[in-house]
Amino acid sequence: MTRALMIQGTGSNVGKSMLVAGLCRAATRQGLSVAPFKPQNMSNNAAVTSDGGEIGRAQALQALACGKPMITDMNPVLLKPETDVGSQVVVQGRRLTTVKARDYAALKPSLMEKVLESFNRLKSSNDLVIVEGAGSPAEVNLRAGDIANMGFAQAADIPVILACDIDRGGVIAQIVGTQAVISAEDAALVAGFMVNKFRGDPSLFDDGYAMIEQQTGWPGFGVFPYFPEAWKLPAEDGLDIANGKGTGDLNIVCLGLSRIANFDDLDPLAQEDSVSLTMLRAGQPIPGDTDLVIIPGSKSTRGDLAFLREQGWDVDLQAHVRRGGHVLGICGGYQMLGQMIRDPEGIEGPAGEVEGLGLLQVETVMTGDKQLTETRAVHAASHTPFHGYEIHIGRTTGSDRSRPFAMVEGREEGAQSADGCIAGSYLHGMFRDDDFRAAWLASLGAASSGVGYDATVEATLDLLADHMERHLNVAGLLAVAK
Repeated sequence: MTRALMIQGTGSNVGKSMLVAGLCRAATRQGLSVAPFKPQNMSNNAAVTSDGGEIGRAQALQALACGKPMITDMNPVLLKPETDVGSQVVVQGRRLTTVKARDYAALKPSLMEKVLESFNRLKSSNDLVIVEGAGSPAEVNLRAGDIANMGFAQAADIPVILACDIDRGGVIAQIVGTQAVISAEDAALVAGFMVNKFRGDPSLFDDGYAMIEQQTGWPGFGVFPYFPEAWKLPAEDGLDIANGKGTGDLNIVCLGLSRIANFDDLDPLAQEDSVSLTMLRAGQPIPGDTDLVIIPGSKSTRGDLAFLREQGWDVDLQAHVRRGGHVLGICGGYQMLGQMIRDPEGIEGPAGEVEGLGLLQVETVMTGDKQLTETRAVHAASHTPFHGYEIHIGRTTGSDRSRPFAMVEGREEGAQSADGCIAGSYLHGMFRDDDFRAAWLASLGAASSGVGYDATVEATLDLLADHMERHLNVAGLLAVAK
């Protein structure tokens, strides 16, 4: 009989995704068939699934931890913010609609059927399903119609473990306060708690740990020390994007757009010793010694182009290009590099058009059809094959497409300037391919470390599971599942 366990958090970004990934790998190593599940996720960092849809990047990592292909059932509802007040709603991998936040509350109850449908399919084909909540069950103002936390746990009748983040402080209040505000019915589903991100000697928290157990009556499953290798795993939240660890001579700057999407493109570069990678924040100028500027993907291309200009980065880019610097635009960043972006149907907001950065002789027309596909490509300049994926709307045309960035199954993809310094492509994930990354760095005068990116992620997942088994009662956690 398939069992399930749900990890909920006392707040957003307390480490639920990493804890679920570690538990997935630990359980899989015990010979269990395990699947991750997140009823509702909010992220612009999505992955293309083997069944032709999209899910949150965290569930893609968790699937990898389970040794399973990504499928849309692992994240049946994905919200992709397009503005401060509205999001695209993706259901079982496909775009359903775009709604404002205030209208989503009315839509949520109708999505529970799809959520349970996906969950039950996973249960039917696995020994264990490990579920990740979203935000916090303490947000009781959102409890009505909830499909992400206790609403789902009640509907699926599964036990809940609360995870908290001691790095933020106030951890006793995080857990005791959660119990104080949720209903008795929801509190009855909580089977215990665990403390995440502890720095230093965990025994120093013994008294606080005992106090939580005494105040709540919930058993603790351990104190999880801060995992220093976490930066090697793909982050899902844009707030977690960090500068690279390398200190090499190749200076790469990525523009931190307000609606940045699929920023895991940067993760392999962040691990290269020869690369000094900087995620540029709002208000920071592009440094004069930058060799390559990456304009990443965006969930709101015209909105982020306006944001880019507000930072003065358009002026900085012109100066960078005059100095002979390189620019790579990926997906939405590629669209921004062109002469014009047209959105006659209002796909990404009010209908209209806006001038692009003018660095490539192309223009883009937004269309309602979303391209979602895994690809095999050959880089035009180096003739190096690589794997990637497309996840975008819009059709780009223009004379610079006669110099494609890559060839994909015989068709030309992307564009380059005549001098090769400016390039744009719709292909995400290209730098995960070790051979392509080495060729790309060589073209910029830098050497690759030779370390395999995918192998590094796999090894880090094993280290995470080891760390979890040393410090948490993993056997006890798995025994709670029902």
